[in-house]
Amino acid sequence: MTTSGPRRVLVVNAGSSSLKYQLVDPDTGVSDATGLVERIGLPAGRVRHTCASGTHTHETTVPDHVRAMAVLREAFAQHGPDLSEVELVAVGHRVVHGGADFSEPTVVTPAVVDAVRRLVPLAPLHNPGNLQGIEVAQRTFPDVPQVAVFDTAFHQTMPAAASTYAVPRAWREQYRVRRYGFHGTSHAYVSRRVADLLGRPLEEVATIVLHLGNGASATAVDGGRSVDTSMGLTPLEGLVMGTRPGDVDPGLPRHLAEVAGLSVEDYDRALSKESGLVGLTGSADMRDVEERFEAGDPDARLAFDVVVHRLLHYVGAYAAILGRLDAIAFTAGIGEHSPLVRAAVVERLAGFGVRLDAAANESAHGEAVISTPDSSVTVLVVPTNEEWEIARQASAVVDALP
Repeated sequence: MTTSGPRRVLVVNAGSSSLKYQLVDPDTGVSDATGLVERIGLPAGRVRHTCASGTHTHETTVPDHVRAMAVLREAFAQHGPDLSEVELVAVGHRVVHGGADFSEPTVVTPAVVDAVRRLVPLAPLHNPGNLQGIEVAQRTFPDVPQVAVFDTAFHQTMPAAASTYAVPRAWREQYRVRRYGFHGTSHAYVSRRVADLLGRPLEEVATIVLHLGNGASATAVDGGRSVDTSMGLTPLEGLVMGTRPGDVDPGLPRHLAEVAGLSVEDYDRALSKESGLVGLTGSADMRDVEERFEAGDPDARLAFDVVVHRLLHYVGAYAAILGRLDAIAFTAGIGEHSPLVRAAVVERLAGFGVRLDAAANESAHGEAVISTPDSSVTVLVVPTNEEWEIARQASAVVDALP
């Protein structure tokens, strides 16, 4: 593979049955191509590759991740850009759980693979697929550095007071029970963009980032460092999500075991797949909930109010933890596209001098300030770009190699 072309990072997000990818300029964030190989292991796999020539889709048999990576190579060869004409400086892998072992992006070595494998019990639905993606990419691109970028890494700066559960010592030490947090690449990217948009050094800015999508989390970021976040040992804790409840009483499993005969598996499935918005309304899509809310549906109204109440709970707590607050940033699908949610949160903060610009909020598209000039806190919409963040971090790691 030639090294005379433009510098690029191939960002890979491998799941148990899918392989997402994007070819990214790590310096500008410009994407040359994006793609998705899905239904891996099922009879009819689907492939989508989007590049300068358009979006190309087809069905094919994809029995495993080895074939999925071959399909990726074929898509670039057929539709472009030609990977032989770029300087592929790294393959950057999204890895969901790095535990307490990884606080920075890391060049993949056999020791790193072993460590990620040991962390599978903390992320059984994600880390195995991430590992498969790494192992296949190593064989496919043997001369290109592979870099693991961990969702949890950004939150390793949390103080012990924020990351520690008040549970028995054996749980904490032997079973690594603590708060880890997730969506770290998104929170890192958005908090840095906030500082850029404010025209201030990152080290001086205190921000609350609200990553609101089907999965949702809030993070208090002080000077570019995560000091608290709403997700914990798993992505179940914190805010109300599409199918996950966020915070619930720890006594709930015993209660449901006694009154409903729920097993651990039943309980875990219900909290992962049947709770949150879908548990309250039957739909996991906030767009559906908002339509029903505005039509007067009582279930949708309750769900909307619960979502906003939980958001306010975390915003207030994190403002107190930070001790000062320069910015609140909304990001991800709901955060970027729901003026209704943003207005419901910001308007409730009026007593603290936070002022919403209603017109700016309604018309916000892309990066936008939605607070008034006299607001005590700048409120922004900042579309997240996790792929660029992964590419940027992977490139920086490779550039620092001796």
